[in-house]
Amino acid sequence: MSRPIYDRVALIGLGLIASSMFWAMKRGGLAAEVTGYARSAQTRDTARRIGLCDRVCDSVVEAVQDADLVVLCVPVGAMGQVAQDIAPVLKPGATVTDVGSVKRAVIEAVAPHLPENVEFIPGHPLAGTEHSGPESGFAELYDNRFCLLVPTEGSDPEAVLRLRRLWEGMGANVEEMDADHHDLVLAVTSHAPHLIAYTMVGVADDLRRVTDSEVIKYSAAGFRDFTRIAASDPTMWRDVFLNNKDATLEILGRFTEELFALQRAIRTGDGDHLFDYFTHTRAIRRGIIEAGQDTDAPDFGRGAKAP
Repeated sequence: MSRPIYDRVALIGLGLIASSMFWAMKRGGLAAEVTGYARSAQTRDTARRIGLCDRVCDSVVEAVQDADLVVLCVPVGAMGQVAQDIAPVLKPGATVTDVGSVKRAVIEAVAPHLPENVEFIPGHPLAGTEHSGPESGFAELYDNRFCLLVPTEGSDPEAVLRLRRLWEGMGANVEEMDADHHDLVLAVTSHAPHLIAYTMVGVADDLRRVTDSEVIKYSAAGFRDFTRIAASDPTMWRDVFLNNKDATLEILGRFTEELFALQRAIRTGDGDHLFDYFTHTRAIRRGIIEAGQDTDAPDFGRGAKAP
């Protein structure tokens, strides 16, 4: 086994992303020791019971003590306070990163609290399931998934390379991107689709002519996948929308325009418009499969990957 990339990694927050990072780091021998902290005592007890982290700490300060890498795995809205809490005890030369789905707001919340002798390299693994909590993680979550790193102004190239090597060691494909472009891309590929999924499930719930039992019994694959997405962690997604407001509203505006055009085509019987539109979107789906980011197996290829 090769030498670990980091001697000590601290995971702050012990949900799906952090627990999967731990198992992936252990699988690859990427960290000599991994400490962990969660605000909830129940979560810490669960982590200890299942062997999540080499050492689970009862304070965030204890968890980050002497850590070479600190990973903020808490909701976006909580990151600023965590950064403020850990700043006085961070090891000189350490790297702080995060896994948040929004980057500009995280940089603005976290960077001002960190000392100058600490590297801050925001990150975002594009991987997840609808499950949450310490028991939901698994080592394969990041295999052939993308992780976007968002170096800030003045980031040390060596520190960025080291963090890249960690994510690659956990199975991810790593690319770099600036914060504002990241937030726009994610508004298209993740944030707006989640909001639409939440809305569609809410519409089904409000449509009283369709009973609960019918929604459950007769769910076709499309609605079933909406419910899978809509089962995602509500705290995380509340913070995502509040902290990526401009990009999400821009994409929702574009979505509304497209939806109105499709409504008009259906109302006027414009089959050519519908056929051309669906042909174009089908090609995008084919591109996702060819890029290895999903499979064309039934049930969206997710059955075999569930933890």
